[in-house]
Amino acid sequence: MRWNILVPLFCFLLIASPGSKKRETPQPVPRASQESNQAQIDVCGLLTKEEIEAIQGSPIKETKSSAHSDAGFLVSQCFYTAAEFARSVSLSVTQRDPSSLDGRDPKTFWGETFGHYGKDKKESETGNSGERARPRSEEGEKESVPPKEIEGIGKEAFWASNRFGGILYVLKGDAFISISLGGSDNEERKLQKSKALAEKALKRL
Repeated sequence: MRWNILVPLFCFLLIASPGSKKRETPQPVPRASQESNQAQIDVCGLLTKEEIEAIQGSPIKETKSSAHSDAGFLVSQCFYTAAEFARSVSLSVTQRDPSSLDGRDPKTFWGETFGHYGKDKKESETGNSGERARPRSEEGEKESVPPKEIEGIGKEAFWASNRFGGILYVLKGDAFISISLGGSDNEERKLQKSKALAEKALKRL
């Protein structure tokens, strides 16, 4: 499944890159014009230290940013290192890579990845009795937990569970963000915290 590709793609954000650029005080990001929406984003400016500290309950010592091209996308990343390292936060923004001849449209990729899990798909898989249709596999194969659609944020949003809690993906315009939090909170609490931070980041994107 395509969505399974996204989880390992962003899990590496939990580890700060040694050669990343450090920023001590993130600054608000100017709103990009329609023509330059694909320019590299100052992703560390999408959230302030104070905003993360208020939600995670641990001072942010530093931020590290980096960017790389991946499969036709430009992925800008920021790792917010907390004094209590387990409470660090990672944030990324995925756009079309303007320097690649094979630059891909994030919205198209989003549809291919999450389109099977939206409201319309769920309703089409529900029978007249209101029960879900049988899983495709008739051999009892164990399938991974599908992403959960999250309402009320961005154009569309999905939560992908993993052993660390999960990653929140949110689509806005021609880009999408992903955010994951460390810490000992349960999955539901991490989802709520991720939504709160994502809402702040989207306002500056």
